[in-house]
Amino acid sequence: MADDHDDVLLVRAVAGGDRDALARLYDRYASVLLALALRILRDRREAEDLLHDVFLEVWRSAKDYDLTRGRVRTWLIIRMRSRALDVTKSARVSRRSGDAEVIERVAAESDVAGSPDRQRVRAALAELGDDQRQVLELAYFEGQSCSEIAERVGIPVGTVKSRLAAALGKLRQTLGAPRPGEVS
Repeated sequence: MADDHDDVLLVRAVAGGDRDALARLYDRYASVLLALALRILRDRREAEDLLHDVFLEVWRSAKDYDLTRGRVRTWLIIRMRSRALDVTKSARVSRRSGDAEVIERVAAESDVAGSPDRQRVRAALAELGDDQRQVLELAYFEGQSCSEIAERVGIPVGTVKSRLAAALGKLRQTLGAPRPGEVS
């Protein structure tokens, strides 16, 4: 993909100290990363601060990017998700239960470009049953472990694991993604 190649060139330029390359990377991915942070943190100011922190981290660690481990987009998303989950688990932020209205508003605000990928993912998530979607959201967006989800939802840990596996399998099938270990 041309975009993937361009992204790698931008990260390499950032690693060499090119501020314009960082700005282009920011322009390309800030809205996606901010939407993810908003989805996890549910606080715009906190999400914007975290976005800034993640790009400072990218500036400092661009030389560590390894293209054999994944796309630049994935690298950035994983950084943001990890940092956002760290914030939610810190003492200064309390856990909040999922609020579907807030989640939908955040998703709508972040969908400026109406990207086909985002639409495909939304459609795939809509095909999941409520029980599968709930455990998937708790695991991914709130970073809860299977035992934490089981306690919160009031179901056995084994059921949580089964629902997660089924949800991920259905998403892979719907989105046409390879199973772990398969070559795409």
